[in-house]
Amino acid sequence: MSDPVLDRLAVRFEELLPAGAVITDPVRLRTYECDGLTHHRAMPGIVVLPETAEQVAAAVRLCGEYGVPFVARGSGTGLSGGALPRTDGVLIVTSRMRRILEIDLPNRRAVVEPGVTNLAITEAVREQGYYYAPDPSSQQVCSIGGNVAENAGGAHCLKYGFTVNHILGLEIVTPDGEIVELSALDPGYDLLGAFVGSEGTLGIATKITVRLSRAPEAVTTLLAAFGSIEGGGEAVSAIIAAGIVPAAIEMMDALAVEAAEAAVGCAYPEGAGAVLIVELDGPRAEVEHQFAAVERICRETGAFEIRVAASAEERAAIWKGRKSAFAAVGRISPAYIVQDGVVPRTALPEVLAGIDRLQEEYGIRVANVFHAGDGNLHPLVLFDDAAPGEGERAATVSGRILDLCIEHGGSITGEHGVGVDKSRYMPKMFTEEDLDTMQLVRCAFDPRSLSNPGKVFPTPRLCGEVPGVRKGVHPLVESGRAEQF
Repeated sequence: MSDPVLDRLAVRFEELLPAGAVITDPVRLRTYECDGLTHHRAMPGIVVLPETAEQVAAAVRLCGEYGVPFVARGSGTGLSGGALPRTDGVLIVTSRMRRILEIDLPNRRAVVEPGVTNLAITEAVREQGYYYAPDPSSQQVCSIGGNVAENAGGAHCLKYGFTVNHILGLEIVTPDGEIVELSALDPGYDLLGAFVGSEGTLGIATKITVRLSRAPEAVTTLLAAFGSIEGGGEAVSAIIAAGIVPAAIEMMDALAVEAAEAAVGCAYPEGAGAVLIVELDGPRAEVEHQFAAVERICRETGAFEIRVAASAEERAAIWKGRKSAFAAVGRISPAYIVQDGVVPRTALPEVLAGIDRLQEEYGIRVANVFHAGDGNLHPLVLFDDAAPGEGERAATVSGRILDLCIEHGGSITGEHGVGVDKSRYMPKMFTEEDLDTMQLVRCAFDPRSLSNPGKVFPTPRLCGEVPGVRKGVHPLVESGRAEQF
């Protein structure tokens, strides 16, 4: 049924935005009903595709005028339902804002619009010997605006950190439609740090200043095959214990390797219970010394085959299977849920054993792919959505994996965000007072809760899901531990 408020709002958007930038046709709206986490779906009320920051700001102000919630979306590759639209709201898609505005090599920075893809930044400066370090597996298509919203990581975040470590400044549109600049050099509260990873709840990034890194002098990539995942885990522990911090340490179990082989023909060693990818970079002498130590450790911990990339092409071939892992499981399963938990490295064997027990208990297969160096797990829970009850069992397994992570001192997310998918697990990690404090920050930016409502937090508190702020004095304010503005 038609919504009269959205109908009037659509007419206003048509007057405001370029031709073709407003979508109300139900068939076309279906394109935007989910992000990369496809088991959460909702058809947006309206989709708009602005081309400038001023158009984004005007669209947000119109939403405020009508009291309509809005959700920002980039390339739609997110894996937590963070860009899940509202059926009663507006989806603001930044994919048309894809200009690289400035490249400043002397100061090692670039200024880009939010629709620019992650890999496009590196491609723009590669010939000059620079690159952009964060590298999510979807880097060919994911947008830098989405990376900022989710504080995306990638294989190389072990050594180089997450998106927040590489953002120098932002231009944002606040939830009331004001265009504001945030900088790493701003005095006082770290508003830039607060915004990165806020999952669209504090506004929309319209211009991003990123840090560029010098390409390392040498890069060596090694693939080691083990008979079991325990052997690979032992190698990871030994490498870190030796004081070596690789650029990346990635692991895939036998089921994940099977999927990658079916999808991209990665030709990993046959019979491997797990494969370990270790990448070292830096000064040539340092890399050579570290490589000798890593190779020795892998052999001592049971690697039955070791391959070393001799060229950029061979390096890409080693990474091909890992980079394709999430999509690849579609070759061996009709449907899957990808999770994103974190545990201390020392807890990896216990948690992986717990996942094995869950597979047996529920009759659900789980393919394990993870950033082994920092304990960031990406279990892929496989199921047939046409089989009665199997989707529910898969969801239960997915949730119990997060419980395992929490029980072992970990977190429910490392880089995919909380979104709508994991918000119900937030009270298992945080107290009610913790969650209220987080929402005080949100309310400072968005007192009407129009910017991506219903995400991150399990239940509305403070300004939550309805207009207006908390009535009375917040307990933290009353105790003198916080200020409310």
